Amino acid sequence: MGTRQRMLVSAVIFASWVLSASGAHYHTHRHHRLQDVALTEETDVRAQRNKRALLPADTPDDSTPLPPGGDPSDLPTCLLCVCLTGSVYCEEVDPDMTSVPTLPKETNYLYARYNKIKKITAKDFGDIVTLKRIDFTGNIISEIEDGAFAKLTMLEELSLAENQLVKLPMLPAKLVSFNANHNKLRTKGIKSNAFKKLSKLAHLYLAHNELEAVPLIPETVRTLHVQNNNISSVTPDTFCKSNDTYYIRPNMNEIRMDGNPVILGQYPTSFICLQSLPIGRYQ
Repeated sequence: MGTRQRMLVSAVIFASWVLSASGAHYHTHRHHRLQDVALTEETDVRAQRNKRALLPADTPDDSTPLPPGGDPSDLPTCLLCVCLTGSVYCEEVDPDMTSVPTLPKETNYLYARYNKIKKITAKDFGDIVTLKRIDFTGNIISEIEDGAFAKLTMLEELSLAENQLVKLPMLPAKLVSFNANHNKLRTKGIKSNAFKKLSKLAHLYLAHNELEAVPLIPETVRTLHVQNNNISSVTPDTFCKSNDTYYIRPNMNEIRMDGNPVILGQYPTSFICLQSLPIGRYQ
């Protein structure tokens, strides 16, 4: 019995020692893991702090203005404007756009409204012969060089409304619509044959200018706006042909002459070829 008791006591002591050693190892291992987690978290926190500290310097600032004296024409057009396939939109550009921007090749439509463009030169459109529509409404254009539109053989619509023009340049032959409302145009600033060769012109807008007479209008024109000018008279040849009493003008169906000093009722033979009378004063 003594031997068995000693063996039992030894087993109990050995088991207690194993359990004690395992517990110590567990606590030591857990302590090291906690230290590793703490170190990792501290490293992440430092990295985040460093990242936040660098962000203001590294992040580009799109609102940074041009340096003093900077010219927007020095920047690429598609940075100043919105360029879509075949179309360029340069409306109310900030900083002020004072000249015609350089256009991407194969541009079909240019909208450069409400800027500070002052002049259109013969070099502005270069070899961009693909243009079909140009809109310069709401600029301060006072001069257009001869030949500025000479190469634009595909141009169908041109708006120069709300500018400061006193005369017109030679216009592209294929124009369908031309708008020069709200300028400073006088009759002497429009050549007698300015519109004669425009064989496709259908809509002509010359309202709110300083014209003293109705210019020579092509047969193709359907809409003519010359209201609010200084037109004081019309002749039998203004719209019709005095030497052809059978002549009928079938295309023209809208003429606005209101806001002029002319009293249309005094010229009854001037409208006999028209399908409808012009809008204006008759007495």
